[in-house]
This record gives sequence, structure tokens and C-alpha cells, in this order.
Amino acid sequence: MSEAKIIDARGLSCPQPALLARQALVKAAKGAIEVLVDTDTALENVSRVAKNAGWKLTVESKPDGVHRMLMTK
Repeated sequence: MSEAKIIDARGLSCPQPALLARQALVKAAKGAIEVLVDTDTALENVSRVAKNAGWKLTVESKPDGVHRMLMTK
């Protein structure tokens, strides 16, 4: 698998993180995409986008409040 595309959506208000994630999922069709978010709302919305698109999602929450979301297909 090639290296994951990284989307840094920290500091962005919803729905921007979810929209960026959706665009990346549609464009990639398969592979790995990493999304960084810093709010629980963005975490929930991006998770929903990944699930609805049929991608596997792994979330790692850091102590500094950043959530690292890895979507693979």
C-alpha cells in the first residue's frame, strides 16, 4: 500500500473537515487517507463519512485533543 494522503483539518469548523474527507475518499476510491481533527464534532462527522462510504476507520486520540483518523479501503 502506498503512503497515506494526509488531510490536516485541525482548526477548521464543521462541515469543512467532513467535506475535505469526503472529497478525498471519492478521489482516491481506495488506499489510505489520514485525517487530523481537533474537535469531537469533526471526529463524529468524519467517522460518519468514512462509514457511509464503506471505508475502514481507525481512530487514535492524542492527549493534546487531536484525533488521528486513518481510513483504508
